[in-house]
Amino acid sequence: MSIAQIGEAINNFDTIIIHRHVRPDPDAYGSQGGLAELIRHNYPHKKVYVTGKSEESLRFLLEMDELEDDHYRGALVIVCDTANQARIDDQRYSEGSLLIKIDHHPDVDGYGDINWVDTTSSSTCEMIFQLFKQNKKLELNNKAARLLYAGIVGDTGRFLFPSTTKATLKAAAELVTYDFNRPDLYDNMYSTPLKVAKLKGYVLQNFTVNPEGYSTIRLSKEVLEEYDVTSTETSALVGLLGDIEGILAWAFFVEEEDTIRVRLRSKGPVINGIAANHNGGGHPMASGASAETWEETEVIANELREVCVKYSEEALN
Repeated sequence: MSIAQIGEAINNFDTIIIHRHVRPDPDAYGSQGGLAELIRHNYPHKKVYVTGKSEESLRFLLEMDELEDDHYRGALVIVCDTANQARIDDQRYSEGSLLIKIDHHPDVDGYGDINWVDTTSSSTCEMIFQLFKQNKKLELNNKAARLLYAGIVGDTGRFLFPSTTKATLKAAAELVTYDFNRPDLYDNMYSTPLKVAKLKGYVLQNFTVNPEGYSTIRLSKEVLEEYDVTSTETSALVGLLGDIEGILAWAFFVEEEDTIRVRLRSKGPVINGIAANHNGGGHPMASGASAETWEETEVIANELREVCVKYSEEALN
């Protein structure tokens, strides 16, 4: 794959539809919307759409379009930030004339006629910025810069995660030269509602720490109802246990209507294999999965223990 192929495809199609993954985060919204704004700015005659279920907490970034099936006829479809086809939001993605995948997760599902995967990139937003930089004919506008910056900030944990590289910081340094309100962006991304802050207290009082260096916390439907917090809103708390001394890896088990959502994080042990075992996937240090029962979460906890033990043993050798 070459970036030039993607640029050529964008140039050749008059209708372009951009997808991303279900349960979106700022990188999903940012790469989807940032790419859309980049194309719109440089090709004002083209019809460019973004699709997927709207996420209320991210509506400050952009709004989704409502599409009919006919929109896909003869269209270029680009899927951003989505490792596997099952997690693509709006499953009409295959109904266009050409399909492109742009992603930074491990390439477990090489779908698409054109497939650009860069696991060394901090975020898909950083990849979209790279696409812009390597095509000298493209100009970046303020709207696109804001969206790409938001995605980079989100997926690097405000530049704290090991995925942050020299290239990441150079991209961010250039993006902040554009005219958008960074304090307002940070407020929208990181302000904590009172109810979520109270749930944070519950997490800190109820998480478990095991001698092997792994930790888990259960958030049942009853707990979520008590604090009036949705499953999606709990994502703001997933990094909380990473600050606790002695914890190498941890899991949030969040009960939803028909499944238990599993959020896995690590400061060393590789945990995306665990996610793959339980209908999920992701990065070596940040992954997601799902469990059908609380008994399955115990299996996941045991697998978490095993990778922590292995990591500690290897560190001693």
